[in-house]
Amino acid sequence: MKRTLTILTMLLALAACREPEETLPSTQTGVGSGEAGEITGFFLLNEGNMGSNKCTLDYYDYATGIYVKNIYAERNPGVVQELGDVGNDLQIYGARLYAVVNCSNLVEVMDVATARHIGSVSIPNCRYITFKDQYAYVSSYAGPVEIDPNSRRGYVAKVDTTTLQVVDSCTVGYQPEEMVIVGNKLYVANSGGYRVPDYDHTVSVIDLTSFKEIKTIDVAPNLHRLELDAYGYLWVSSRGDYYDIQPMVFVINTEADFVMEQLDLLACSDMTLCGDSLYVYSNAWNYFTQTSDVNYAIVDVKTRQVLTRHFITDGTDMQFQNPYGIAVNPNTHEIFVTDARDYITPGKVYCYSPEGRLKWSANTGDIPSRIVFTHTPLLR
Repeated sequence: MKRTLTILTMLLALAACREPEETLPSTQTGVGSGEAGEITGFFLLNEGNMGSNKCTLDYYDYATGIYVKNIYAERNPGVVQELGDVGNDLQIYGARLYAVVNCSNLVEVMDVATARHIGSVSIPNCRYITFKDQYAYVSSYAGPVEIDPNSRRGYVAKVDTTTLQVVDSCTVGYQPEEMVIVGNKLYVANSGGYRVPDYDHTVSVIDLTSFKEIKTIDVAPNLHRLELDAYGYLWVSSRGDYYDIQPMVFVINTEADFVMEQLDLLACSDMTLCGDSLYVYSNAWNYFTQTSDVNYAIVDVKTRQVLTRHFITDGTDMQFQNPYGIAVNPNTHEIFVTDARDYITPGKVYCYSPEGRLKWSANTGDIPSRIVFTHTPLLR
C-alpha cells in the first residue's frame, strides 16, 4: 500500500472481496551460521495484504541462525486480532518494540525481550513513529483509507510513552509519512498520496517545545522517506507522480531549512543509512512505459557521489519480483533486502555480505517490510 497508487488500488480491491484468514502458528527455519555479536537479532514486520488481518512479526536469532515466522501470535495467544491489518512501521525504543498498524488504527507496544503485548495506542490511519525523551511521535493520515482529492490534512500525534496516552497533536501536510528529529525540530515528509494527481510537495518542520508547525520546505511531489546523516543533512525521497516526474532524492540543510541539492540520477523507493553510506533501492513504476526501473545503489553522503548502482553483485537480485524493504546491520554491514513477490502470498528476506553476495534467505509473512535490529536476546 505504501509504494504506489497501483498497489493501493489493488489492495483496496482485495479488501472488498477477501475474508479475514486465520494466521498460521510460528514456524522455525535454520538459515544463518549462528554468529553471536553485539546485535543479537532482528525483528521483521510483515504488512499483510489490506483487509486480511495478516500483519505478522518475524524474528531472526544471530546466535542460533534460526529465522522464526509469526512470533507475535505464539507469544500473545490472548490477543484476539493478533497484530491487525497492515503493519507500516517498526521501531525499538528503550525496552519496548513499537509496531504501527495502519488500517487497524493503532500502535502496538511490546516487550522487546519477549515480544509480548504491553499495550496499544489508538491513532487513526497511523503511518510512522519516532522518539525523543519520554515521547513518541506518530504520523497520521487522519482520515479514512481512500483516494480522495478533498482528503483532510494529516497530523502528528504526541504520545507519552510512560502512560501510552496521546497528549497533543500538530496538523501538518497531506498524508504525512516518515519523520526525523534534529535537535528540537521534527521534520515530516508529506506525500499527498490520497489527493492524486495533486500531491503534496512539502516537508513540515515542527518545533517540539511549542509542538506547532513553524515552517514548510517545498521539495518535490509525493515525499516519503527521511534519513539524517552525521553532518546534519536530511536526505528526502520523492516518489514522483509515476508519469512525467521521476522519483529522486533531495538533500536538506537543517540549519537553514532549505533544499541544497537534488540527485537527479538517483531514483528511490526505499533507503537506509549506515555510517556514510546511504543504501538505496529503486522499484520505480511508470504508467507510460508500464515497467519498473529497478536498481540497488550506494551513495557516499559525505561526497554525495553514487558509488555503485549494483550493490548486489552475484546476480541473485534477478530472483526478486518486487523488492520492498531494505536494512543494513550497523556492525557487520550485512545488507537485507525483502521481496514482497505478488503482494498476496508469503514473501522472502535475503541476507547479503557487505560485498553483495547472498549468504542466506528465508520465507516471511505477506509483504515483508520493516527490519529493526536488537541488542536484547529474545527470551523463550
